[in-house]
Amino acid sequence: MDSAAKPKLRFLHSAEVLNPVKLETFRRLPSEAIKSALQPGQPGSLRVRPDGTVLDGHHRLFVLLERGENIDLLAREIMEKES
Repeated sequence: MDSAAKPKLRFLHSAEVLNPVKLETFRRLPSEAIKSALQPGQPGSLRVRPDGTVLDGHHRLFVLLERGENIDLLAREIMEKES
């Protein structure tokens, strides 16, 4: 799927419920290290629903947004909803 066809990422959780300790930990990392860890195939990859709802990666994405990164361009693993 090319980047134009990817839906915009939507957070499942609001910023108010994110863990401040985890946020501070990720804020210490360079953006490239965070983006690398979010790549498909990594243990903590960016996982989203087909509509772009984020399932895993909220804290790291929030830090990247704070830094002005375009998170919608990131590669992601699409997780189909289980019936």
